[in-house]
Amino acid sequence: MDMWDPFINSVKANVPNAEEKIVFDKYHIASHLGNAVDLVRRGENKALRTLGDDSLVGSKYDWLTNPENFTAKAWRQFTALRTSDLKTARAWALKESAMHLFDYTYEASARRHFRSWYNWATHSRLKPMISVAKMLKRRFENIITYLRHPVTNAISESINSRIQWVKYTARGFRNKGNFVSAIYFHCGGLDLMPKST
Repeated sequence: MDMWDPFINSVKANVPNAEEKIVFDKYHIASHLGNAVDLVRRGENKALRTLGDDSLVGSKYDWLTNPENFTAKAWRQFTALRTSDLKTARAWALKESAMHLFDYTYEASARRHFRSWYNWATHSRLKPMISVAKMLKRRFENIITYLRHPVTNAISESINSRIQWVKYTARGFRNKGNFVSAIYFHCGGLDLMPKST
C-alpha cells in the first residue's frame, strides 16, 4: 500500500495484527526517491545555467529511468553524467542503492544495507534526499515486510490505468451502469471471438 497516513490508520483499525501485514509498495518508494533526485537536479541545473553550464539540460528523464530500461547506447551516453561530480549524480546513486534493498533475501542483511544507506543519505548534504531518507526510516518496519510478503501494487495500478484510459477515451458516460459495462468489456479479459461450428 501507499505510505499515506489515512490508509495506514484505516488498515490498523480494521485488520488484526496489521503491523505485521502492511507492505509499502516499492513503486511508491521509488517514486519518492525519484522526486528527490529531480528536486536536486532542478536546483543544480538552475545554479549551473547561471554559470553558463548546460550539462544537465534535457537530462530529466535519464535520471528517472530505471537502468534496466536503458538501451546499451543510451546507457553509454548516460555514463558521463552518472559518473560525474554533480550533486544530481550523487542523488541518483543514492536512489539506485536504496532500491537494492528489495534484492535481499535475508532480513538481517537488508537491515544492514538500510543502515549503511541511511547514514550515506543523511550525510549527503542533499536536502531532498535527507528528507526522503528520514521518511523511509520512519516507515522502515513496513518496508522490510516486503521480504516476508513480496507483493506489489503493480497489477492493481495497471488495471487502474486501463480504467482511466476507458474513461478518457469515452469522453464521459451517460450513467454509472454504462461506465461499469465499459470497464468489464475492456478489462474483463473476455474471449469475444465467435466459436466456429
